[in-house]
Amino acid sequence: MVRIQFAIDLQYELNFPGADFVFNIQAAQTTSQRLISETLQISQQVPATVQIDPDTRARYLRLTGLAGPLQVKYQATVDIDHYVGDPDQIAETPIAELPLSVLSYIYPSRYCQSDRLAVLAMNEFGLLPKGYRRVEGIRNWVNQHITFRSNTSSSTTSALDTLTDRVGVCRDFAHLMIAICRALNIPARFASGIDYGADPTLGPTDFHAYVEVYLSGRWYLFDPSGTAIPMGFIRLGTGRDAADVSYATIFGSVVNPPPPPIISIVALSEPGMPWEMPRHRQEALSTAAAVDVV
Repeated sequence: MVRIQFAIDLQYELNFPGADFVFNIQAAQTTSQRLISETLQISQQVPATVQIDPDTRARYLRLTGLAGPLQVKYQATVDIDHYVGDPDQIAETPIAELPLSVLSYIYPSRYCQSDRLAVLAMNEFGLLPKGYRRVEGIRNWVNQHITFRSNTSSSTTSALDTLTDRVGVCRDFAHLMIAICRALNIPARFASGIDYGADPTLGPTDFHAYVEVYLSGRWYLFDPSGTAIPMGFIRLGTGRDAADVSYATIFGSVVNPPPPPIISIVALSEPGMPWEMPRHRQEALSTAAAVDVV
């Protein structure tokens, strides 16, 4: 088990008459990720509601901000209990046996044009034995063929763009891996979160995008960018691609582009407690089953 504490600070300056927001910054509550404590502060005195996705357990904070400054601060402590599997015993699931909630993750989506990558996927991975090791091979291929470089992509960059440009940030690595998996009929989804253990040379702590692949009845964690430690991922949201899990979607206008989020994260340890420090592991890790409820 891992215990992690993190905080997020977002600031905006809104034009008149204001704007509607949908935030995905609160820790998802699942059977594997248990919320110990949390606080939410909103600088404006406006009504706010939190809605929970029944399938992914992601939480969406909705509010209408008024003209002027708006600050949203969130802090939480969570316990994460990872399922640990033997990679050589984890199989791909036949299409006919996929749960209905998983089917949407084998189709192309806005940023993951899997239908355009079928030839590449079959040439590179079509003859490999099916299972976790094949997906691991896809993860390694993406990591080796794409260079991580900050500020090299935009909100419109897709998996095809990343394959052409050969550079990107974590969300671009995730989109490309997802598209290749889906081209092989392997369900894969985009996960957004906060990560403990990221390389500090990459800059300040930020939101992190990673991949979950459905194998043997569970969603297994993969980090194609290789910039973080999967054991230290805090789940915020999951979806078909980045369009589904933006940390802030704004319907309205802001005075200037908002400053970058201020994010902090720390893994907790204490003598006599069962908390581990996040570390790289050779085993397969999962924090979500096919239907994940609390």
